[in-house]
Amino acid sequence: MPIMAARLYNKGKLVRDIDPDEAASAPCDEGDFFWLGLFEPTETELQQIAARFGLHPLAVEDALKANQLPKADIYGEQLFVIARTANLDADTIQPGETAFFVGRHFIISVRHGSARGHAEVRARLEASPALLGHGPDYVLHAVLDFIVDGYFPVIDAIEDRMLILEDSVMDTPLDASEIRHLYAQRHEIIRFQRLAGLMKDLTWKLATTPLPCIDDPVRPFFRDIWDHVQRAEFRLTGLRDIAASVIETNGLLEQQRQGVITRQLAAWAAILAVPTAIAGIYGMNFTHMPELDWSYGYPLALALMGGICGLLYWRFKSIGWL
Repeated sequence: MPIMAARLYNKGKLVRDIDPDEAASAPCDEGDFFWLGLFEPTETELQQIAARFGLHPLAVEDALKANQLPKADIYGEQLFVIARTANLDADTIQPGETAFFVGRHFIISVRHGSARGHAEVRARLEASPALLGHGPDYVLHAVLDFIVDGYFPVIDAIEDRMLILEDSVMDTPLDASEIRHLYAQRHEIIRFQRLAGLMKDLTWKLATTPLPCIDDPVRPFFRDIWDHVQRAEFRLTGLRDIAASVIETNGLLEQQRQGVITRQLAAWAAILAVPTAIAGIYGMNFTHMPELDWSYGYPLALALMGGICGLLYWRFKSIGWL
């Protein structure tokens, strides 16, 4: 059984580690609740837990699929919540999923794909019995807050790379592979932003909608998570705009560079057209061309070519084409 933790608490204080069988069958006093943490259980393992705690089969099915969107569903007196985690692997945002079964005297978390365990949250809560004494709903808040806080290191890392890329594009144009990578990164940001929007809807529902197992004193804590998700979503919007601006700026700068090259080529073509035209005229070998018999014709033709070419070069240089 992939149980990361199974503990009994009474009024916010740790009583002892327990066995899941004991948690399902033991009588609960006022202020008692169980916290079970599972990591990527098999269907058989989760079905065993579901049978012990009376979990709804539709909720169990969603917890096993590990590809659900953030949501909160009501099943009788129990609340089922799905949250999405995020982890940055190289340049790819790897999403994970954590499902929660919340009852009056228990909370069960089922984690899939998340690189961050909940031991840190558990230790922090156990050090604050007054907060943990709120019960399973406060544990749900604490883990959701931990998940949302994990968004910001991912956003920070992407933002740093985007700002470096934004500065470098002013000096060096992006090649094809860098442009493809930037488009892929922008798609990752858009997908992450969509998940953040759904997480914002979830936390707002937990903060404002009457739900089983969520007491009124805990609702302001969910509103705080909603504020954090909103800030994450706002920063993701900024990152998406930065990615779009880098692509647009690269295109404009590339057009400018091509325009400079085009003007340079046009200027040299105009300069070279002068000697080409003069040499072409006197290379036609007509019989009656009086300049051919003139002793100063050759140096005059060279001087004319050089003078006009020099004048054109000076003119193009003065207007910035060369």
